[in-house]
Amino acid sequence: MINVTVSGASKALNVLCLGCHSDDIEIGCGGTILRLGEQYPGSRFQWVVMSAIGEREAEARRGANTFVSPQFLQPAPMLKQFRDGFMPFHGADLKASFEELKSSSSPDIIFTHFREDAHQDHRLISELTWNTFRDHLILEYEIPKYDGDIGQPSFYVPLSSDVCRKKVEYLISIFASQRSKRWFQESTFMAIMRLRGMECNSPSGYAEAYHCRKLVF
Repeated sequence: MINVTVSGASKALNVLCLGCHSDDIEIGCGGTILRLGEQYPGSRFQWVVMSAIGEREAEARRGANTFVSPQFLQPAPMLKQFRDGFMPFHGADLKASFEELKSSSSPDIIFTHFREDAHQDHRLISELTWNTFRDHLILEYEIPKYDGDIGQPSFYVPLSSDVCRKKVEYLISIFASQRSKRWFQESTFMAIMRLRGMECNSPSGYAEAYHCRKLVF
């Protein structure tokens, strides 16, 4: 196994985090974000949620400010009001939002949805990410769901057990609107990170995993 690291141990990163719904970023790459914040002090995080409506808007804002220190959220989180489940029918407006991002962002890393995610909103955001940012490192995260669409990722980020516990604690605490869902449980999130940790032989036994279509070595 070859370990790939960012050049310069103390290099501050520009990270763009894209999600459809208020908990997607935190579920898909929350542990990695926590690790990057610790490992690369001063990194700048741009946080974009496309459907943050009603109580979920407050949750999205709290999630961003919990996983990233507010001084490193630059600019403030961008929270859009597209209707959950209907994003493919608002393609032109969504594309305009991505063009706006392109003019204001120069990220080193982009986190977005998996291109083969079973949720139609997720797939569209992934497609628009690749259409807009064509010369960037894009990592596609995974979201557990009833559809059973967890795939075979190709890029792993080992995480300490402390980071994993912190991620799960934040998820359960912040997203009260989701607690009634049977899958939104600590055991679900820890199980996925344990499985991915086993696959990449993580020293702690835990990791988050991504689909990486293009990586320049």
